Amino acid sequence: MSAASTTGARPVPTRAQVWLGRAARAVSGLAVLGLTVVVVVAGARAPAEGPSSVATTVVPVPPTASTLVCAGPLIQPDDTGRGDSAFDPTPVEPVTTLTVVTSVPDRDGSSAGTVAPLDRSAVTATLAPGGTATVVPDVTGPQVVRAEPGTAPARVAAASAGLVTAGDLRGLAAASCQQPTADAWLLGGATDLSSTAQLVLSNAGSTPAEVTLAVWGPSGPADLTGERFLVAPGAQHVVVLGGIAPEQRRLALHVSATGGRVGVHVQDSAIDGFTPAGTELVVPGAAPARRQVVPGLAVVDSTVGDLSAPALRLLAPGDTGTTAQVTLLGPTGVTELPGAASVALVPGEVTDVPLGGLPAGAYTAVVDADQPVLASAVLTRPGSVGELDDVPSVERAWAASTAVGRSGVVAVPAGTRGTLVAGAVAARTDVMPGRAAAATLRFLGADGSVLAERRLRLDAGTTGSWSVDELATGTGDVVVAEPGSSTASPSAPAGVVGVDLVTDEDSEVALAWALVAEVDRPDGVLVSVLDPVPVPRTTPDVAVREDPRLGTR
Repeated sequence: MSAASTTGARPVPTRAQVWLGRAARAVSGLAVLGLTVVVVVAGARAPAEGPSSVATTVVPVPPTASTLVCAGPLIQPDDTGRGDSAFDPTPVEPVTTLTVVTSVPDRDGSSAGTVAPLDRSAVTATLAPGGTATVVPDVTGPQVVRAEPGTAPARVAAASAGLVTAGDLRGLAAASCQQPTADAWLLGGATDLSSTAQLVLSNAGSTPAEVTLAVWGPSGPADLTGERFLVAPGAQHVVVLGGIAPEQRRLALHVSATGGRVGVHVQDSAIDGFTPAGTELVVPGAAPARRQVVPGLAVVDSTVGDLSAPALRLLAPGDTGTTAQVTLLGPTGVTELPGAASVALVPGEVTDVPLGGLPAGAYTAVVDADQPVLASAVLTRPGSVGELDDVPSVERAWAASTAVGRSGVVAVPAGTRGTLVAGAVAARTDVMPGRAAAATLRFLGADGSVLAERRLRLDAGTTGSWSVDELATGTGDVVVAEPGSSTASPSAPAGVVGVDLVTDEDSEVALAWALVAEVDRPDGVLVSVLDPVPVPRTTPDVAVREDPRLGTR
């Protein structure tokens, strides 16, 4: 009995044996878990297939159509036609024209296109495939230019021009048509008692655009009575800036849009008593940056302290002040102007730097700072004394800051005399003597054909100016801009409707350029500065590779 009970029963383990068994089971579990993790990780890292079995395809991305929004006729004063023609602010009808030009240097950069009203209610003009040009007279509203691409983006430009020869709006208000944008910075205009500024927003898209506006003045950011505006598709919205930001002697604006892109400009006009003091269109310039370049400063003789002298407008829009270093690149190199070389900028305060006393000629302003800034310039042309006042009339033109080294096309407004103004800007703060910027110029005729092709070479740190008609009808394959050169001539034969400039690749010295358009009148010269329309960059091809793990094959 005792033997049977001993063979059927299990021995009772001691406490030490119990702990040893638990430890062994724990180690075994960890080993199994570790092996599982290794297998999972190895499986995740292992490719589904070898690289040789995955096909890669290069998919070309076709360029998109180019769209430009063009300003319509000037906005008339509310009190037009008060009965006495001697006090009528617009005794003559403004004349508004639109010039459109496309350039196809290699026969692959532009195809057909259209010019249509902003609301797309009709077709104003058609653009034939290949290089073409057209002038639309008697424009009655804002226009939209659409150019289809070829194998490369379209090289297209357009310019609207409003000409008023008498009255409060006397002046040439011309500007290149714009690519619609969702972010624009404008530096120019005023809303004091002698000035009128109207912000014009044009929506060429198919969806509503909600626009937010910020304004700066000489005392800092302005408290606006309204800052949000809804612009319907195919519609234009005008904001009277004097109503929401009154009594600002100097203006800077930031326009941002959501839901769609808009064309933006400010119609700026001024009077001195009963005497007109210029009407112009202020267009967007470069976004805030630590370097700004303003080309197209074609100035005439002026004196220090002259209120109608040209000026440079600056703003540090951030919360930190800075000191702007201003360099004026003239016909013979850097031109010193006392009081303009170093300018202290208070954050948020718009500052004007007088350029009175600057010798007559063509200049490029380069502004450097250690904080992002904005820059523009205003040019002037003196006129004759008016019938109702002993003050001579003044014509003004705003020049915006632009990108440096970009190729582009500019249309010459109908009935104007065009002068090409270009500056060779060094990448560093020194002018880099001995270096030069170069480009190829193509002059486009009334039928869109290339009238002439020239080479342009400009010494670093200098600015040159040339009549576009004389360059187009001149001889020689190379145009070398020596310091102080200028071939502008009011008697040059007309015929050039556009200029296509292709810059050479040079990371050290690059061109900044603009077109100065002028109209000679018995009571003085009317002037505008037009920036080139940049050529869209070619979209690179995209490499696409199949991935079996995603079920793409």
